[in-house]
Amino acid sequence: MQDTLKIGEKELDSRLFVGTGKYSSDTLIPEIIKKSGAQVITVALRRIDFESQTDNILNHIPKEVQLLPNTSGARNAQEAIRIARLARAAGCGNWIKIEVISDNKYLLPDGYETIKATEVLAAEGFVVLPYISPDLMVAKKLVEAGAAAVMPLGAPIGTNRGLKTKELIRILIDEIPLPIIVDAGIGKPSDACEAMEMGAAACLLNTAIASANDPVMMAEAFGKAVSAGRSAYLAGLGTTHEYAQASSPLTGFLNE
Repeated sequence: MQDTLKIGEKELDSRLFVGTGKYSSDTLIPEIIKKSGAQVITVALRRIDFESQTDNILNHIPKEVQLLPNTSGARNAQEAIRIARLARAAGCGNWIKIEVISDNKYLLPDGYETIKATEVLAAEGFVVLPYISPDLMVAKKLVEAGAAAVMPLGAPIGTNRGLKTKELIRILIDEIPLPIIVDAGIGKPSDACEAMEMGAAACLLNTAIASANDPVMMAEAFGKAVSAGRSAYLAGLGTTHEYAQASSPLTGFLNE
């Protein structure tokens, strides 16, 4: 059975999105992509040096991979919109991950400014993937604003703490008619697998891979975990019980 994820007009076989930050060298990126199977990679526009032919992160991203520029550094909707327009004008395509963060302590996204930026950019033809705290009302407004997906955080960005917002993400999965892509905080392959088992459409992560002792091996582990979690979701998880349930009859022995 073919199981593809459709974002905008693009169909994806892989449900793992990866980032480009924190690696010891950008030369690791092609191998990270290969081993993880990821088809989407996010990069901050401020990390792209369009003037340099040798030290340009884009040189390390395979052409067949979908580029997802992000508005990292934007503190309000106006700044996010400007970054998105610059990215498209520079040839980075029309996909954009909206990050609007004015909170420098916890790095939590500003839902109100994110909605405003999404509305403007979606109207301009961007495929908008907004990063949010898992708030149902914000997510509903993003649907109305024209978002192509919703990306709730699992835990504060860069913490590797796992699915601390699991029950709130579950509500979004149940109520929002767009792909829910869990973004930020995932620390272990088992976290990604759990998110997929819940019905998340995909996972985006960076720190968990980049901070591993062997990032390439960890990328492969995450690719397998996301695939396993998706398969489990499609198969339908077994019911849980409060008390023990025998898997075989307890009465009779052999021919008794």
